[in-house]
Amino acid sequence: MLRIAVPNKGSLSDPAVELLREAGYKQRRDPRELVLVDTRNEVEFFFLRPRDVAVYVGAGTVHAGITGRDLLLDSGAAATEQLELGFGASTFRYAAAPGEISSIEQLAGKRVATSYSHLVDTHLRSFGIEADVVRLDGAVESSVRLGVADAVADVVSTGTTLKAAGLEVFGEPLLVSEAILIRSDSVEESTVAVLTARLRGVLMARQYVLVDYDVPSAFLEDAIAITPGFEAPTVTPLHGSDWHAVRVMVPRIEMNHVMDALYAAGARAILTTELLAVRV
Repeated sequence: MLRIAVPNKGSLSDPAVELLREAGYKQRRDPRELVLVDTRNEVEFFFLRPRDVAVYVGAGTVHAGITGRDLLLDSGAAATEQLELGFGASTFRYAAAPGEISSIEQLAGKRVATSYSHLVDTHLRSFGIEADVVRLDGAVESSVRLGVADAVADVVSTGTTLKAAGLEVFGEPLLVSEAILIRSDSVEESTVAVLTARLRGVLMARQYVLVDYDVPSAFLEDAIAITPGFEAPTVTPLHGSDWHAVRVMVPRIEMNHVMDALYAAGARAILTTELLAVRV
C-alpha cells in the first residue's frame, strides 16, 4: 500500500487536500485525524507537520509526500522533487538594515538569522561565504533590532513586514519555492507513477477548458488556426449542412479572447466546459 505524507496544517494543507480529493483520493473530514486509509486506491495518508514531511519521506517511512521546496531543501532529506503543484509560492530573500549590508559577499563573518538554517548555510557556502547562521523558529525580522543577528533570510511577499522592522532586501533571491510532490530516494519512480499522473491531470485540467463550436466549412481553416489544440482539434461534419462541429482544449486564461476571435471568424454556438482531469 502506497504511503503518502500530507501537511496537517499551515498554508499548504488545504490546497494539498483539495488537490488529492480532485485526483480521486479519499481525504479526512476531521482535522484531528492523523492517519487515513483509502482502501479503494490502496493508499495510506499520514497527516504530519509540514516541516516533518520531507524527513519522513527521506527516511523511507512514507513513499511520497507534499511539502514546500524550501522545506525539502532545508531538511537535507534523501528525497527527490517529483512534481511542481502550483500553489504555496514564496520567495526567500536576504535583508538587513538600510546601508549596512547590500550584497551577499558582505555577509562573510556576519550573523544571519533564519528559520531555514540548513538551506541558508548551504546557499552561502555555494558562494564560498562563511557566516554564522542563527536558527530561529519565528519572528526572524526582529532579530537585527534585538542584536541577535546582522541580517536575516526569510520569506518575502510584499516586503511590508521587513520594512516595518527597519530592514530592506538585498541581492538575488535565495530560492523561489512552491508546493511540490516528493518521493523517497529509496523508492522507484514507478511506485508513484499513478499518483503523479493523477495530480498532473488535475493541474492541467485547472489550466484548460474544453471549447465546442460550430463553424461553416468555408471558415473552418480560419477557426482551426485560432484553436489548433495540442495536436489537432476534433472536427465532425454536421448532418445535412455545410457546417462542422469542432472540439478543442484551450488555455483557460485565453478562453474569452479565443471565443471573441472565433465569433469574429464566423463560428457560432460556442460553448466552454470545465475540465476535472486530463491525461495527455
